[in-house]
Amino acid sequence: MGAGTRPGEDLAIRERSQGELDARATALRALARSGVPFLVAGAYAFFEYTGIFRDTKDLDLFLREQDLDAAFRVLEDAGFRTEITDSGWIGKAWQGEWFVDLIFSSGNGVAVVDDLWFTHARPGRVMDVEVLLAPPEEMIWSKSFVLERERYDGADVNHLLHACGAGMDWDRLLRRFDRYWEVLFSHLLLFQFAYPGARSIVPDRVIEELVGRTLENLRSGDHPVAMCRGSLMSRVQYVHDVERLGLHDGRRWDEAERGPAGRAGHGGAAGADAAGGADVSPGGGG
Repeated sequence: MGAGTRPGEDLAIRERSQGELDARATALRALARSGVPFLVAGAYAFFEYTGIFRDTKDLDLFLREQDLDAAFRVLEDAGFRTEITDSGWIGKAWQGEWFVDLIFSSGNGVAVVDDLWFTHARPGRVMDVEVLLAPPEEMIWSKSFVLERERYDGADVNHLLHACGAGMDWDRLLRRFDRYWEVLFSHLLLFQFAYPGARSIVPDRVIEELVGRTLENLRSGDHPVAMCRGSLMSRVQYVHDVERLGLHDGRRWDEAERGPAGRAGHGGAAGADAAGGADVSPGGGG
């Protein structure tokens, strides 16, 4: 880095040891040479899109689950120790005390890394390695569900919208959120609050579409099942609602509905069973 360091990257040099930075660069070079498909996301991609650099404890690499074993083998040959941290979405590669995250889904199982992440990836250069960056649309999709008390990615979503919204594929973003469209709508409203002078970045037709869905929900009234879908946004903040108030766990329903394929629209009757046997449709009256 040194002489070629861009504004903001010097923070990483000051805040992180050379050993840690070398471990990240080693992982990038090894995977780039191997041909195993991967994308850089997290703080590094966020900087490329927004110019905002944050100190980060790791390097986030996104890949399809089917490519995880191959990536592990490459990194093991490069001197890393690998492990599956959570079989639903993440593995890690360690070099001493330093680690790289290998992510193939969001923690709630919604934002699965699929071929479209790579189709719409953008070229970039991270730590002097030519890489592909996760698309801003998919970064927004994934980050929009990170709403924990100790970590809230709403500001990241706002900054990505502000920096990339004018050229964003809004139709793809709407399709990505699918039946979780209320989550997207909530972030777009917060964006308009944060940047009142840039409201036009979000196309009128997108807001009109989501307002129309909201009005349809109002006309439909309350959903017949007392369910809490907050568990899709936070692992712990809605435990009280499920365990103490007796609300049906919306995340459990959603996982059953997605089924083995990991996509919305799979699971059919199993999804209804998980929510108490009723016909649950999150998009209406939810």
